[in-house]
Amino acid sequence: MTRFTIASFNVKNMIGADKEYYQFQSYTPEEYAWKEDWTANQLFSMDADIVGFQEIFEESALRAVIKEADRIGAASNDAVIPSKSKSYHRKAIFRKLGYTPYADAALFVAPNVNDTFEPGRRRPGVAILSRFGFVGTPEIIQDLPEPLEIPFSELTGEDGGHYRISRLSRPILKARIPVNDKTNITVFNCHLKSKLGEFPRPEGADFAPEVDLTNYDPVGRAMGALRAALRRMAEAWVMRRAIVEEINAGYPVMVMGDFNDGEHAVSSEIISGEVPFRNYSWMLRHNAKHGNDRYKRGENDAIQKAVNDVRLISSETLFVRKSLRDMVYTTAFGGVYESIDQIYLSRHFHPENDQAIGEMEYFSVLNDHLTDGSHAEAPYNKLASDHGQIMAHIRLKDD
Repeated sequence: MTRFTIASFNVKNMIGADKEYYQFQSYTPEEYAWKEDWTANQLFSMDADIVGFQEIFEESALRAVIKEADRIGAASNDAVIPSKSKSYHRKAIFRKLGYTPYADAALFVAPNVNDTFEPGRRRPGVAILSRFGFVGTPEIIQDLPEPLEIPFSELTGEDGGHYRISRLSRPILKARIPVNDKTNITVFNCHLKSKLGEFPRPEGADFAPEVDLTNYDPVGRAMGALRAALRRMAEAWVMRRAIVEEINAGYPVMVMGDFNDGEHAVSSEIISGEVPFRNYSWMLRHNAKHGNDRYKRGENDAIQKAVNDVRLISSETLFVRKSLRDMVYTTAFGGVYESIDQIYLSRHFHPENDQAIGEMEYFSVLNDHLTDGSHAEAPYNKLASDHGQIMAHIRLKDD
């Protein structure tokens, strides 16, 4: 029986000291030392077999964190793993007492092709750390071989123009991971476009008019949010296309990362796939000739299967169903607590699928460090991540 854990960790601006990542933003050596220690302790606490990282500006900084997590883990093992030299009555016995170091794990970092490497104008990438290694070389999806053209039409039928992207804001990392001798799982790690508005800068101008808050333009800023949402949903569709390809090729799929949207947002539902209608036998056919021309029972069964076969389910949703908790959150801002970090599982892990190869046994979230910066008694923490870390505990079934 194979058990493993998979986690998503937005580390928030992982870069070394005295390096300006965004304009006028950098860490002093003391701040970086604190951040490295905090991040390593979180990684040690999770002790996950597969970790997807977001907001990686510098691979060396991430490797330093992993090395520090291993140092902390080794010290913890010396202290807690029972031996003849220790007093047993002081030890708590758990299923998994020790920490497994990442010394033999594989790390793949996907840099952002939009990164200028100029101080103050950096752009972060993503990474996957795997104790199981990888099958082949992970794939980076960012520069699209063919631009994505999204056509629109007016409600009256005329051409409504199109939206076009040729490059994603941040890379999507796709890796096949051999969790045991018989099972390879395709893992996607993403960091979709944020809700920060996109404001084109007029030619010759120093900045876009909408960013001048002394001349606040609510309509222009709303248009910026619309542009960001369009980009985020387009990026979600690009990942959805890759997910369906993997499922159709026969691979179990797990998708994790910072979606910058909740589970029921349109962008998230694009990734997970549509929810099937309860009974398509009630629905008018696509080519109906009269009012009672509906799908047949056999067609309903075929449609249900086609929709469900490529649908993903949130591990958080599975956890809430199994527990007495009604809320999990990974961000807190302005009094709003929500989950924008997700781990999605393909039908291969769905408890209602009698052909499932495994199941999620538990779901963990580390969010005690999150503070709502809008509250005077809970100041914003610059150095810790502004995201909670999530982890799904998976058990593969016996053959």
